[in-house]
Amino acid sequence: MASRPRPRPPFRGVGVSLITLFAGDGSLDARATTDLARELVDLGVTAVVAADLAGEGPALSLDERAELIDALRRALDETDGVPLIAAAGAPSTRQAVQLTVSACAHGADALLVLSPPFAADPDPYYDEVVRAAGGVPVIAAHHPLASWPGLDMPDLLDLPAAGVEDVTGDADRLLETLEVFEGPLYTGSAALLSFAGPLGVAGAIVALANAEPERCANAFGGDGEEQRALTKAYIEAEVEFPAGIKELTAKRFGTSTVSRMG
Repeated sequence: MASRPRPRPPFRGVGVSLITLFAGDGSLDARATTDLARELVDLGVTAVVAADLAGEGPALSLDERAELIDALRRALDETDGVPLIAAAGAPSTRQAVQLTVSACAHGADALLVLSPPFAADPDPYYDEVVRAAGGVPVIAAHHPLASWPGLDMPDLLDLPAAGVEDVTGDADRLLETLEVFEGPLYTGSAALLSFAGPLGVAGAIVALANAEPERCANAFGGDGEEQRALTKAYIEAEVEFPAGIKELTAKRFGTSTVSRMG
């Protein structure tokens, strides 16, 4: 079967679901977070995702999100076109629209929007978010463990989104999505990097890239040995999430392990 043309992806390669760093008193440390983002970009990540689940977005206030996005925007403006993607999913359409409008106003290049919980039809939710984004690309996230039931295959046929992220780690689901969804696809599982990249998946959005950016990039490029070398870190990162990935990142970069979630 001939491959179908797909819209231009918001980014290609390995994007990091950036952890948010906090000071000892639990306050947002935007400067330390942006310093980490700069270092990860220097080591090969091709996009930075702010305030996702790994970034403890649900524990950030709207003002803190805006402060973080502002700081990351300034930092990434000094890079060679590395996009800033802001998480903007929420339990209700009203909340998602509010997060979307704020993220766009503060300079996000794209949005990562978790599907709404318990929605029989996610289209109205995404219609409103896409309208509020005003041309900023929206990547819809399928993560049923975080927001049940996620996106069923029929939902993908006419989904009003510029891309889809699949966080399930299900290889069968990834293959089926490549056939069903006509836009760019991203894997959210660091366990499937060396599988996804050679298949033609546009990219990955993974928390493990906070601690292992080079190996994640190499694995996505099809290096099976690098994929296997990630196994121990992958398991450790899943322990008491997001504490596990914060511990791993601290071992590598000396960053704070303070969390608000978990």
